Amino acid sequence: MDTEAQHMERDRSPQPPRTTSEGERLEGRSRSSAFSGAVGELVAWLPGGRATLALLLCPVLLLVFGVFVMRPFEIPSRSMEPSLNVGDRVLVNKLAYRFGAEPQRGDVVVFDGSGYFGDADYVKRVVGTGGDHVVCCDAKGRIEVNGKAVDERSLLYADDPASQAPFDIKVPDGTLFLLGDHRSDSRDSRDYLGAPGGGFVPVDQVIGKAEWVAWPPGDWRSLTREDVYAHVPAPGGARG
Repeated sequence: MDTEAQHMERDRSPQPPRTTSEGERLEGRSRSSAFSGAVGELVAWLPGGRATLALLLCPVLLLVFGVFVMRPFEIPSRSMEPSLNVGDRVLVNKLAYRFGAEPQRGDVVVFDGSGYFGDADYVKRVVGTGGDHVVCCDAKGRIEVNGKAVDERSLLYADDPASQAPFDIKVPDGTLFLLGDHRSDSRDSRDYLGAPGGGFVPVDQVIGKAEWVAWPPGDWRSLTREDVYAHVPAPGGARG
């Protein structure tokens, strides 16, 4: 009798509840069905159905892409000739210097000049990075970076000198020394050496790297980093 009572007691023990994972799957399917149903109702309500919905989503996707990934920038002046001409549209990669990457010598960058160059966005080439010693000019009229002469003739506009104004500067850590390729028609770091900030632009003012020319039609091209700076040693003499 005692054995029977114990057996009945075991039979009356509560069953384990349904697992949480199963409940989550059921809830997930319910939400997915609800979302699909809402999209279906929206498609049915819109004149033109899916085609109209796609047209409405395109501007939103382009806005998100422009804010977080790639931004168009129109060249406003002759300061970067011959690399970039007035009216060229370049695509600026806003992720190029995220996740630990830093601007390198030779990069063409777009940056916010507020408080340094002026209240506008600018496009220039990186000539010196943090710690670099940049001098102009040597006996042959060339810029020297960390004691190494740089032959910029492939970059500069039509027989422009490297600089008509001499300078001898050290770039503070976390900043950039920026010059236009059309040196005789460019306001750049040289023009602000005596101003607050000394003409050096903080890296965190850089919007992104100009990587492609998207306009005019037929002139699509990439803006690869120029290797004229490749032989420049790192600050302190170690080769970078």
